[in-house]
Amino acid sequence: MLVRTVRLFPLIISHHLHHRCTPSTRHLFQWSTGCAAAAAACASRGLRSMEPLKAAQQDLEVPATDTSSTPTKSTPMGPNPTPTDTPAAQENSSPAGLLPGETVVNEGKAAILFPSANEVFYNPVQEFNRDLTCAVITEFARDLLAQRGVKVVVPGEKERVVVSLSEETNEADTQMEEKNGAEEPAVTATVGEKCERGLRVLEGLAASGLRSVRFALEVPGLQSVTANDFSTKAAALIARNAQYNKVSHLLQASCRDASMLMYEMRGKKERYDVIDLDPYGSPASFLDAAVQAVSEGGLLCITCTDMAVMAGNSGETCYSKYGSVSIKAKYCHEMALRIILHSLDQRAGVYQRYIQPLLSVSVDFYIRVFVRVFTGQAKVKNSASKQALIYNCVGCGSFHLQRMGRRTSNGKHMKYSAATGPPVGPECEHCGQRHQLGGPIWAEPIHDFSFVQKVLSAVSGNPSRFGTSKRIEGMLSMVTEELEDVPLYYTVDSLSSTIHCNTPPLLQFRSALLHAGHRVSLSHACKNAIKTDAPPAAIWDIMRCWEKANPVKREKLSETSPAFKILSTEPSQEACFTVREDANPQSRKRHLTRFQENPQAFWGPKARAKSGGGISGDLQDKRKKCQNKRKNQITDSSQLKNYPCKKFKQGTCTHGDKCCYSHDLNQTSEEKME
Repeated sequence: MLVRTVRLFPLIISHHLHHRCTPSTRHLFQWSTGCAAAAAACASRGLRSMEPLKAAQQDLEVPATDTSSTPTKSTPMGPNPTPTDTPAAQENSSPAGLLPGETVVNEGKAAILFPSANEVFYNPVQEFNRDLTCAVITEFARDLLAQRGVKVVVPGEKERVVVSLSEETNEADTQMEEKNGAEEPAVTATVGEKCERGLRVLEGLAASGLRSVRFALEVPGLQSVTANDFSTKAAALIARNAQYNKVSHLLQASCRDASMLMYEMRGKKERYDVIDLDPYGSPASFLDAAVQAVSEGGLLCITCTDMAVMAGNSGETCYSKYGSVSIKAKYCHEMALRIILHSLDQRAGVYQRYIQPLLSVSVDFYIRVFVRVFTGQAKVKNSASKQALIYNCVGCGSFHLQRMGRRTSNGKHMKYSAATGPPVGPECEHCGQRHQLGGPIWAEPIHDFSFVQKVLSAVSGNPSRFGTSKRIEGMLSMVTEELEDVPLYYTVDSLSSTIHCNTPPLLQFRSALLHAGHRVSLSHACKNAIKTDAPPAAIWDIMRCWEKANPVKREKLSETSPAFKILSTEPSQEACFTVREDANPQSRKRHLTRFQENPQAFWGPKARAKSGGGISGDLQDKRKKCQNKRKNQITDSSQLKNYPCKKFKQGTCTHGDKCCYSHDLNQTSEEKME
């Protein structure tokens, strides 16, 4: 493996190296020999530090060749070169061959080389994540480059058609679109071509470079893409994939510590326009550097896969990483989104910067946020009033938010003061139970609906661009329907479970809230979620009315249970469960793909990669071993003799022959199953 790494290392293009004309054969041989020696020296030291490698490469220049920007279809032995008379195309007419054990995976317009021995490099379930990121960066580039006089051209995209979930059309918006389209910039930017006024993109944890290659092939208006990874093997693979897809003129491979790379690029002229961080687990250690290295108004794309921590299983760990205490509740997925936004805003505020969320989604086993970062001392003062603590009742699940600060407008000036509270008493007014305290979390809107509408319009108007276009359309449609000023949500099944009654149909429950004069919406984060501005008292009144029509056995309820105390109170108003037309949202009427089924077995996060390469099979084996373990439960104690005694293996069993488990060490698992 070391020999293979040394062979590939001359392809690594560091972020600080620039292209020169192709050197002579003699100089090229000297450069390759020097890089190989540096790689071998670093590998022999176990890659404890990247500084010796950096010093060895400091005076080396990467011989660059101009590559074709037009992607081609891939074959088992590589992409077919397009015949042309240009010298650059003739240099690339011989595609990079496959090394032993390598396989080609096609996603989007990219054809990526993967070492078959390390499956952790690729997870097909994350295709939705990468498709959505390409769509968001494209619209971000369209808006930002329009200010620089550059028009973005996307293949397959026709005239911009605004997709609206409402049946009414807005003529003023249509006229505005026509007016904006009349003044087209003189410079155009297409995919695969370098744009001098374009975006500078950094993928801090690139692994195989699939995401960066897709940026270079599918996102127009890019000046450069830096794909960084601390592993020399990953960096070598990134360089090979850049050459294999003919995007070496845009994509530069970097072998650095991601935090150090971002810290070094904090200068105003060196910052990146887009920074994408998709780590294995928590991104907490990279956030401080990321909020400094992104340009003014730049885009941060952050993924969190440590959902066990952010969803309430370990509140103290969540506080140490994100500065917020997570709690177990039905709204845990949206709370996780608001926790990462709070952490980003808090770290940005240290440097007089603040965030503006564009899109925040909870998908499958992870969460993904897209935020812009701006600088402004006056706006940073609003940060305290944007955060809130959560009081969550452990009995009935009612929750209340307490803002961390107050701001009131006093003419042209803004007055800031401490918040007053708490909003609840010592016990819950509905069930008499105690409250949990969680947060602080981001309490402002988590989406920019105008931006989301642009992304939705682009994806709907060009469905062949992405493989997961239908799911993106369904997800973003639900996002546009959410109540932006209502944090968190209830679930209908948890409300019914609290009072032990039948679950009301979703449309009837939504209609009851609408009849009572409240606003209501669904949530993309949970299938049975109800986001509403109705207070908990109004929600429980509706549930009491539903229980009267579907009574429970009161005699079986404990007097100390939340159900008994809630149902002991008469409803203050009668609820109407007649289904209204506006109770069914447009995304539901159109049968959009909102919550897809599990795509495949073991579709969740893959196992963490080993330090020396390869993937550990312990996690997969453990998952298979624990599946269906309760389906064939033992009812006869005599069957226990078919299972080995764990204490006997350890030499601590004191029962001897009277032990109900087997002491036969030669018995294999296959024999026991037979």
